[in-house]
Amino acid sequence: MSRRGGLSAVFYRETRGVKVSGGQQVKSGTILTREGHKWQKGLNVNGSSSLVAGIDGEVYFTRKKNSYNKIITVVNVKPSETAPVKAEKPVKAVKTVKTVKAAK
Repeated sequence: MSRRGGLSAVFYRETRGVKVSGGQQVKSGTILTREGHKWQKGLNVNGSSSLVAGIDGEVYFTRKKNSYNKIITVVNVKPSETAPVKAEKPVKAVKTVKTVKAAK
């Protein structure tokens, strides 16, 4: 007897939920949550049921009440501080001297 490929209902249910924890560094495009209406998108987060990081940064969660006075969790991404770029040393201009031969 052969089995068909794919996920069974048991294993498919296990993949739902929060994929990252608070304080974790993520890259743009990282999936934060999957299939959940418990979480709402916040700052720098895209998507509706599967929330995705919009920028590189650190994940943090906040809670607030919605219009029905139900407490919901909002997923946000704080932009990461990039290291300052070191300025290159200025290049000294070299003077070129052209020699002109005198015509006699």
